[in-house]
Amino acid sequence: MSRTRPQGLLVDFGGVLTTPVGEATEAFCRREGLAPDAFTNVVTKDPAGRALYADLELGRITQTEWNTCTAPLLGVDATGLLGRVLAGLRPEPALLAAVDAARRAGVRTALLSNSTGRTPHDPYRGYDLEIRFDAVVLSDLHGVRKPDPALYGTALELLELPAETCVFVDDSPRNLDPARALGMTALLDTTPAETVAGLEEIFGMPLG
Repeated sequence: MSRTRPQGLLVDFGGVLTTPVGEATEAFCRREGLAPDAFTNVVTKDPAGRALYADLELGRITQTEWNTCTAPLLGVDATGLLGRVLAGLRPEPALLAAVDAARRAGVRTALLSNSTGRTPHDPYRGYDLEIRFDAVVLSDLHGVRKPDPALYGTALELLELPAETCVFVDDSPRNLDPARALGMTALLDTTPAETVAGLEEIFGMPLG
C-alpha cells in the first residue's frame, strides 16, 4: 500500500536554510581575536550571557540592548555586535530549493525558528520569507522559543494542519523531541545532501 505524502514541511532557519551557525560564530571570534568558542561559551555557559540570549530570543530585549549588555562579557565593542557575529551566515541553496520544490508540489511550508529579531540586523534579509512560506513563526514575536511545544503548536495552527501530517527539520536534536511528541515526523539536519535525501524519502518525490 502506498504511503500518504505529508502535507506540511516546517524548517528551522539558522543552520538549515543557512550555512552552519557555529562556523559563523567561530569566524567572528577569530576576527575579534577571541578563542573560537568564546561566543558559544558566553551564550550557553555564562549565566548572565545565557539569560541575555534567552531574553533576546523571547523578545524581552531588543538587539541593541543585547549588543550593549553582551559586549562586555565578550570584551568587544558593542556596535552592531549581532550583525558582526552572524556576518558569515550564507544561504544554503539545496535546502532552500527543497522547500520551494515541496511548496510547488502543494506542500504547505512554515519557518519555525528561534529568532534574534530583525533590527538593526536582519538575518532573514534576502530569503523572501513571506513569499517562500505559508507561515513564518519566529520566537521573539510570540514570547516563546524552541523547544517549548507551544511554538510548534502555533506553527501548526497557522498551517491549519494536524501534526501527524507534517515534517519538521532542525539541526539541533533537542528541538526535534517536541515535534515527535506532537506527532510530527522529525528529521535532523546534517549535511545538505543528506537532509535533502531524507526529505525526498519522506515525501516520496524529488526535491532537488
